[in-house]
Amino acid sequence: MNRGFYTIMAAQFFSSLADNALLIVAIDLLVTMQAPAWVTPLLKLTFVLFYVLLAAFVGAFADALPKGRVMFISNLIKIFGCALIFYHVHPLAAYAVVGFGAAVYSPAKYGILTELLPPEKLVVANGWIEGLTVSSIIFGIAMGGALIGGPVAAALLHFDLPGIETGLDTTAEIALAVVGVTYLLAALFNLRIPDTGYVYEHQERHPLRLITEFAGCCSILWRDKLGQISLAVTTLFWGAGATLQFIVLEWAKQSLGMPLNKATSTIAIVAVGVAVGAGMSARFITLRKSLTVIPLGIAMGVIVMGMIFVHDVRLAYPLLLVVGLLSGFFVVPMNALLQHRGHVLMSAGHSIAVQNFNENLSILTMLAVYSLMVKLHLSLNTIIVLFGLFVAGSMLGIMRLHAANQREHDSLSLIGEHKH
Repeated sequence: MNRGFYTIMAAQFFSSLADNALLIVAIDLLVTMQAPAWVTPLLKLTFVLFYVLLAAFVGAFADALPKGRVMFISNLIKIFGCALIFYHVHPLAAYAVVGFGAAVYSPAKYGILTELLPPEKLVVANGWIEGLTVSSIIFGIAMGGALIGGPVAAALLHFDLPGIETGLDTTAEIALAVVGVTYLLAALFNLRIPDTGYVYEHQERHPLRLITEFAGCCSILWRDKLGQISLAVTTLFWGAGATLQFIVLEWAKQSLGMPLNKATSTIAIVAVGVAVGAGMSARFITLRKSLTVIPLGIAMGVIVMGMIFVHDVRLAYPLLLVVGLLSGFFVVPMNALLQHRGHVLMSAGHSIAVQNFNENLSILTMLAVYSLMVKLHLSLNTIIVLFGLFVAGSMLGIMRLHAANQREHDSLSLIGEHKH
């Protein structure tokens, strides 16, 4: 890996760190405002909304400019969204603006990997980026929990700069200031990302033509025998992962008796497992073996249902660690395979935009269903069982579809194919 790759990793780490810390701060603000329980999952829903709404346009934007510059612009948008809360904008609206920046950021973040690295290094690169992203989730959630309560929040609240009036008088204001500085640090790393020298043909600007072009790209990936399998797996994974965050937080409060600032540790444990699984996958799974990990998705769904029997932290942490480990191990090869097929069949920015559209449409749908189940007062155990059955059943269906594809034609021979 070259120096440019590590600069991208640093920028991604700090940007994702701030995203996750801000999520916890926003949840705490909703609790302070005494918002209904079903509103909390809508935070993530508003965050990913622009991934879906802008999917037809952000790929072209990412390919029109050097991707480091696109990432810099995106982080400035995130800083603006974070600042809005200072002016008493509702957390749902402010976090939606941050999601707007993240939607612009993502095609550049993943697309630059296919420009910078050869196909055989994509699994390793995805292991790095997923491992580091998950590390940022761990530290971001821990950072958010520390900023909303406990000794760290108290120390920051009583800290004064001699002769300087900061105007930060509440825990929430200090937390938002720390998150804003973290976004700024990510933006500074963005300025150091090298130009890969890739120049794509002139990008379409007419909205209707962009939508038509995007629809064609979606069709290409869903019809491709490798693309449809990897896209289906990653679409399911990210929808399930976003929903699982809120399920685990509520489960920690109800079954383990933890307050919010302590419950964040359970998400961190899942993230540790994902990081370990991503690292193991990058070490042992090549691009050609990527489809052999699909059964682990079925196992993950089954193990999640075991949460309903656990009421002790000593059992909860190992269970969550295993769930995260399985998740990380199977999603990294799937991401790498999808990026490879997208790069072969179309441009980097467009393929990542298609991936983001499908994955975030899944997040929107699953979070909306989860919010509805909470509003209907379904018990948490019922929600957990339904969630686990859905994940395991969907992964089994995907595995059978791949087997059917293989009976028609050896789609694995497409791995390593040159761009066309």
